[in-house]
Amino acid sequence: MIEPVRSGQELLAEMAEPVPANHLALWWLGQSGYALRHGDHVIYIDLYLSDHLTKKYAGTEKPHIRMTKAPLQASDLTNATLVFSTHRHSDHLDPETLPEVLRVSPRCRAVLPRAIMGYASGLGLPEDRLIPVNAGDRLEFGSLAVTAVPSAHEDLDLTSDGLYPYLGYVLRLGSITVYHPGDTVLYPGLIEMLQPHAVDIALLPINGRDARRRALGTPGNLTPQEAAQLSVAIGARIVIPHHYDMFTFNTGDPKELVRLVMTGRLPIKVQVLRCGERWLYVALG
Repeated sequence: MIEPVRSGQELLAEMAEPVPANHLALWWLGQSGYALRHGDHVIYIDLYLSDHLTKKYAGTEKPHIRMTKAPLQASDLTNATLVFSTHRHSDHLDPETLPEVLRVSPRCRAVLPRAIMGYASGLGLPEDRLIPVNAGDRLEFGSLAVTAVPSAHEDLDLTSDGLYPYLGYVLRLGSITVYHPGDTVLYPGLIEMLQPHAVDIALLPINGRDARRRALGTPGNLTPQEAAQLSVAIGARIVIPHHYDMFTFNTGDPKELVRLVMTGRLPIKVQVLRCGERWLYVALG
């Protein structure tokens, strides 16, 4: 099993360090999970810190054998101000992580798609701590502005009442803009929707998709080539790949994204993080 670069109290201590103005500190926490610190905000996105799926699919045709050890436990996250979930799949809204985070961080609120509010309530999440959103909604939390955009996993699904069950988030932290789509593929209109946001950092899945996983009921994501294409098209400066090295049956190779960017001399930098590693971004200008 892959050990995180930092974990437990060492990682929490690093996350507690002040971040200079016009800087963003970011940690990859495995799969699609990230922690972001900017000013007074400590933000988590798509946390998966349990072995929920390994237990759920043990003995099935798609065992979720964990490849990377969780760098933190949900009970450690007493510092959270906001937690985002992009959709209801357990590696993005972990039923063993999110309820505990809300319990131990009493000032934390959770942002999630309005389409999955019934599911969230069924997990026992306190409704007064939940902020439901749909595509096009915009939220403000002091220096943080959030815009929800649709994601397609693999289809651009829409409920009968016009709600998108899969969302991505554009996070404007001061002068730094981060895009996290959760799970998505390219779909018509996505690039045009993102271009006006002037994204600096794109956090993109790169595990791709194929007939084998589709037959197992596991919808796919961007390929490395598509992740590079999307990043360049929206004018991002940095692309950070994720959604690999978590489950043996559904992983990907970030080196392929690096190779594509280098051989194509694409105007973007690939930042490959190790689980539990801090990365610091300095706003231009």
